[in-house]
Amino acid sequence: MESKISFDLADGIATVTLHNPGKLNAVNAAMWRGLSSALKRVADTPEVRCVILRGAGDDAFAAGGDIEEFMTVRATVDDALHYHEELVANALDAIRNCAVPTVAAIRGACIGGGLEIAGCCDIRIAGESSRFGAPINRLGFSMYPGEMAGLLALVGPAVVLEILLEGRILTAREALQKGLLSRVVDDEKVFDEAATCAARIYAGAPLVARWHKQWVRRLMTGAPLTDTEKRQAFDFLATEDYREGLDAFLNKRAPRFTGR
Repeated sequence: MESKISFDLADGIATVTLHNPGKLNAVNAAMWRGLSSALKRVADTPEVRCVILRGAGDDAFAAGGDIEEFMTVRATVDDALHYHEELVANALDAIRNCAVPTVAAIRGACIGGGLEIAGCCDIRIAGESSRFGAPINRLGFSMYPGEMAGLLALVGPAVVLEILLEGRILTAREALQKGLLSRVVDDEKVFDEAATCAARIYAGAPLVARWHKQWVRRLMTGAPLTDTEKRQAFDFLATEDYREGLDAFLNKRAPRFTGR
């Protein structure tokens, strides 16, 4: 089977799957392009309320980049810049900037580029036997700074340097303790837990989910809110979902949100 990125949509939840059989879903150039395309499809599909990213099978989320193609796609500085500044950056930015919540469902290896992809998701759920790291010091190349920045924002310099300088592979429990993960569950429960997480997100008001993501990104800039932004924080007052949520609460029934 050839490598690919698949996209499936059911009941408002999109599943984006990394496929590279025989290589533990290692991400090649075509797959980076496919990730960008899949996230654009999410953006162009209004009914999507949550995205689950996962690797095909049970053995790996993604075991890094596809090293075998590096001699061609990164043969020169210009080639390497194109690969990282265009292919990889576009895919990671698409995940990071996705307007709807993203959930990484991780089984097995989550290494290098796989760790970068998972780190861009809002919630990361992993199995007990999953493992994490970026042992590229043994391959003689460094992590591209633009990709390192995402992990740096997630866990800070001490953890990033530990991962990169030692090249050690972390267990799921270590990754959880260091802030790389949201939660750890039994291996066989990973995908069910991700589906349950997505269902909880789906049950909430979709505009509110988008606003929460927007405000988290805005607040992380450190700049004080403007008066205009403070007023925008109450845009929900004009929505049908706000009225629906209040009415459902007062009448003790489940809300039916429409995203309006």
